[in-house]
Amino acid sequence: MKNIRLPLTVVGGFLGAGKTTLLNRWLREAHGLRMAVLVNDFGALNIDADLIAATHGDTLALTNGCVCCQIGDDLGRALVQVIESATPFDAVVIEASGVSDPWRIAQIGMAAPELSLEAVVVLVDAAAVAQQSRDPLLADTLARQLRSADLVVLNKADLADAATRAAADAWVEATAPGTPRLEATQSAVPLALLSGLPGPAAAAGACSVAGCTHGHAHEHAHDHHPPDHGALFQTWSAQPAAAFGIDALRDFLREAPPGLLRLKGWLRTGEAEDGEAAWCELQYAGRHGSVRRTAPPRDGRAAVVAIGLRGQLPAQALARFFG
Repeated sequence: MKNIRLPLTVVGGFLGAGKTTLLNRWLREAHGLRMAVLVNDFGALNIDADLIAATHGDTLALTNGCVCCQIGDDLGRALVQVIESATPFDAVVIEASGVSDPWRIAQIGMAAPELSLEAVVVLVDAAAVAQQSRDPLLADTLARQLRSADLVVLNKADLADAATRAAADAWVEATAPGTPRLEATQSAVPLALLSGLPGPAAAAGACSVAGCTHGHAHEHAHDHHPPDHGALFQTWSAQPAAAFGIDALRDFLREAPPGLLRLKGWLRTGEAEDGEAAWCELQYAGRHGSVRRTAPPRDGRAAVVAIGLRGQLPAQALARFFG
């Protein structure tokens, strides 16, 4: 059996799309889960002073157990430091620079057997991207970022009128057809939706309003409030008693029903050679899915949790498959 690997999420998007705001929000929402956030520049991240416990060279230790590492010129070295940390982390998040291709960064992370790529999340400025995409100097960079995405967040939707939002949505669909996408204000995207943090119960609970706090590093000063996560997102969960075939699970993820944004679970897959129950971990985020053998969960119970936009989550299809 493979050891449990650290879930890796790469956050990309052009300059000013809201990546820094998203990272600050996720750090605020960690709730005891240890994240390692790798960034190019601490100054740009602008973490609230009351969240910083200590500074050690290129590393910030936060009061909630998370850390931020400044990448510098060597992403590989920063990843090794995270992987070899004396105190294990629950997840790794890498912020790609505003002009870089997040898929190239994801490939570096995938080269480490201790990491498991969960999703490439690309933020798009809904108020500006239609105009930016018409600039020949920017068009290629924007398109490359988008084509690597498992999920596209049309951010700053509150700053765009209906026609501008429609133009942004049309450009995203034309550039990366079929890629799941959602609108957001001030990068208000639940951590559980994207990060691959452990625990089905945690994933479901983090979508509630009570489990969300609002970040402070906003890139635009205005009075709009982030949307109610409970109103935007819907969860579905089950504790299947049956055993599932690995191939059947992979086929399901390959043809995942429309409306599914996030899926995670631990399921039985029959018996192992020693007669004990065999288990697998199931992951799906946007367009990226994986099934891999793993150790049994601590409580010995199968569980699966799905997240989607309210009214679009394919609950019936999930119930038919997982029972």
